[in-house]
Amino acid sequence: MFKKRDRNEVRVIRHARVRKKISGTPDMPRLSVYRSNKSIYAQIIDDTKRVTLVSASTLDPQIKGQLDDVDKKGAAKLVGKLVAERALNAGIKTVVFDRGGYIYTGRVAELAAGAREAGLNF
Repeated sequence: MFKKRDRNEVRVIRHARVRKKISGTPDMPRLSVYRSNKSIYAQIIDDTKRVTLVSASTLDPQIKGQLDDVDKKGAAKLVGKLVAERALNAGIKTVVFDRGGYIYTGRVAELAAGAREAGLNF
């Protein structure tokens, strides 16, 4: 009998396949996205040093108060703007976008749009 893989297992396999090709460098770090049912997380990573340079999520105190008026897509856009603002303050202007194996629609696309609006290039 065949055992059907669950959606997250398929996502992890897809993410591993993409990560073979995408890597963050000091000149162009990687903007990684993780999406849970309630929250969304974004971090900018330098894979050569294996260090997180900047991060933001819906659990951040700066965004927490604004989440009452917006839906999940709006919250993702706020996280994108916050991570881009922090990246620009750290001197990061261009990144490689890593969607984490998720389909580029909905909250993932809104996070990317928010980061682009705030001035991040990818």
